[in-house]
Amino acid sequence: MQRSNLHDIKRAEKWKQAYLRQKELRYKIRQDAADILKSPNFNMTKEHIQHGNMTVNDHCMSVALCSLAISRKLPIKCSERELVRGALLHDYFLYDWHDSEHSYFMRLHGIHHPGIALRNAGEEYELTDREKDIIKKHMWPLTVVPPMCREAWIVTTADKWCSLLETIHLHKGHGKRKMENQKLSEE
Repeated sequence: MQRSNLHDIKRAEKWKQAYLRQKELRYKIRQDAADILKSPNFNMTKEHIQHGNMTVNDHCMSVALCSLAISRKLPIKCSERELVRGALLHDYFLYDWHDSEHSYFMRLHGIHHPGIALRNAGEEYELTDREKDIIKKHMWPLTVVPPMCREAWIVTTADKWCSLLETIHLHKGHGKRKMENQKLSEE
C-alpha cells in the first residue's frame, strides 16, 4: 500500500474516532440533562449572545462537552451527571448582557452573573451542592472564593477555554448577531 493511502486511512480513522467520541458525549448530555435541554428558559438562551456571535446556549453546550472531554481525558473521577448539569446552567442568567438596557451588567457582568445564574437555576431545578458550586464559582478568580469540588474546577477550566476560543473567533457560533449581520448585508 502506498504511503499516502496509508496516511489517508489513518487520518480518516482518527476523524471517525473523534466523531464517535463527540456523539457519545452529546448522548451523555441528553441523558443527564433532558429536562434542562427541553426547558423554555434554557432554550430562550438561544436568543442571547455570549461571546462574539456565540449564543449563551451554544456556549453552555460547548462548556458541557469540553468538561466531559477533560474529565475523561485526564481522567478525573467525578459525577458526570452533576458536571453536565452544572456546565449547562453555569450561565443561566437569562438576559442579553450586551443590550443597552443592561449597561450596568455590561461593566460588572463577570462578577454578578454567577449569582444571578444560581438564583435562576435554583428556582427552576433542584440543585445539588456540587451543581451550586459549579454555577456560583465558575468565574473564579473573579468570584474570589475558589471552587470546592472537582466538577467545579473542570467547568471553570472548560469555561475559560471555550470563552477564549469564542472571543478570538476560533469557535464560531450561529447567534442572532450573525443573522442580523447577514440581513444587513443582504439589504
